[in-house]
Amino acid sequence: MSTFVSRISGWAQRNMPKREELEHVRFVGPFARRPELWRFTRRSVPRGVAVGLLIGIFALIPGIQIVGAALMCVPSRGNIPLAALMTFLSNPVTTPLILIASAWIGNGLGYHADLETLYALMDRRASLGEWSTWFFSDAAPAVLIGLFTISTVAAAIGYLVSSFTWNWWVRHKRKIALERIREARGEG
Repeated sequence: MSTFVSRISGWAQRNMPKREELEHVRFVGPFARRPELWRFTRRSVPRGVAVGLLIGIFALIPGIQIVGAALMCVPSRGNIPLAALMTFLSNPVTTPLILIASAWIGNGLGYHADLETLYALMDRRASLGEWSTWFFSDAAPAVLIGLFTISTVAAAIGYLVSSFTWNWWVRHKRKIALERIREARGEG
């Protein structure tokens, strides 16, 4: 588990832009100059995860997801890099599953989305126009309610899991540090 986390951490450190680099970008600069949005703290990490999941699942438009998550981190004081990373949960592989689940949940809540048409559009790899026609029919309310439900539940679960994981990680690091201090003193 720790090697997996260290690999992801190393990849992120190599590939993600640094806050200092983003300070010079016209639209991102004002946010990059606020260091509290980039720190990994016990409060900012769960907030960033929750915001990223909420926007990432609900928006489903790749460019808008990251920008939306970063903007939502400002009032919620969430961690921007984690929020941006969490938006990648919805990707070309997971988007069809999210749409099907959203339509199914929307149908379960009393709205109507024709799932057979959805499956047919997916099977024949329909054009954007065909998808738009289906979506703006009576399917839109069901899909939107389903997306809202899924994104809200995912954000809540992400917040709780990241909060517990963060607390466990801090306790684990403190325990190791105390063991090293005891060994150095010869209390072993």
